[in-house]
Amino acid sequence: MPKSLDQFNFSDKRVLIRVDFNVPLDQGLRITDTKRISESLKTINFILEAGGKVILMSHLGRPKGKVILEYSLKPIYEYLKDVLNTNVLFIDNCIGNKVVTIIDSMKKGDVLLLENLRFHKEEEENNIDFSKKLASLCDIYINDAFGTSHRAHSSTEGITHFVKEKGIGFLLQKELKYLGDTIKNPARPFIAILGGSKVSGKIDVILSLLKKCDSIIIGGGMIFTFFKAIGKNVGNSLIEIDKIDLAKEIIIKAKESNVNLYFPVDVIISDKFSNESLIQTVNVDNIPDGWMGLDIGEKSIKLFSDIILTAKTIIWNGPMGVFEMSNFEQGTKKISEALVEATNNGSLTIVGGGDSAAAITKFGFEHSVSHVSTGGGASLEFLEGKLLPGVLALD
Repeated sequence: MPKSLDQFNFSDKRVLIRVDFNVPLDQGLRITDTKRISESLKTINFILEAGGKVILMSHLGRPKGKVILEYSLKPIYEYLKDVLNTNVLFIDNCIGNKVVTIIDSMKKGDVLLLENLRFHKEEEENNIDFSKKLASLCDIYINDAFGTSHRAHSSTEGITHFVKEKGIGFLLQKELKYLGDTIKNPARPFIAILGGSKVSGKIDVILSLLKKCDSIIIGGGMIFTFFKAIGKNVGNSLIEIDKIDLAKEIIIKAKESNVNLYFPVDVIISDKFSNESLIQTVNVDNIPDGWMGLDIGEKSIKLFSDIILTAKTIIWNGPMGVFEMSNFEQGTKKISEALVEATNNGSLTIVGGGDSAAAITKFGFEHSVSHVSTGGGASLEFLEGKLLPGVLALD
């Protein structure tokens, strides 16, 4: 395990923290979800109280190596000034003489936010020279960005080769504990709930969880590829033709592994992909031509909720329907409520990042489950059993 914060002497040291401030912005100006920032405040404040000089680096969006103002971290700087009780600075680059000069002038307890790492294409290329330049800015490097630790970029992997003192922050430590310990030694029954639109994005995690779970609940748009695989009519519902054989294989492997694989028994269908459309609830065997499934029905919600309430450990990744539209949000909302009830009953409940985190936040339950991950792709890869380059490099 990498070194934790309590193993360092931060007094008067330049501490470069890789944070994940890739937060949603309204027209590039106002932060609409501050979770990823607030989750790193504990690490930042700990180092500040220990007398460190804190330098924060992050990416935002995908500017692909170009300076694009809508991806500037300036709005995050404005937010940090409000939530940190100290002197907060900002500079319009992450390397170069101006950056070095401002860091040299920093005092104990100061915070400096560097501009978007991805304004330099070398960041995603894991360029050695760029990594060295980042490393030269600090005495100690701390990774607290779980959401990007599955990427071998300069700020997550490359830099570690050129900094002697390095470790992990509280956010990353918490993610590794919840996800890692859960997978290694879960209290049983251990259930996974997987949703989202496509089977292709969840293949590896399904195959991995088949070796570990007692039951897997499948929802979201990907159910229709499975339904097609077993000969059901799916109307105009989303399917991945090239993944039908794989869906058949997963069903067979689940039986061979004695893992219960649960699918919806009814779905809410619509005549078009719109909130202003005709809708009806039908049995999954009765989806008519020309209609598409956009959420799970009430019988499925009851079935899934009952299963969830029997579990001691639950991992959820992926919505049950198109929860962004009010007519198709009930499946995802009710599953969220079942997770909250399970948590209150003493079960360990973990919500993967991405759409699942967005959904449970939308419904106001983010503080009512055991853990909501800050990483979408990172949490999936971790559940697949993959080693995360940004963590491995620190160990």
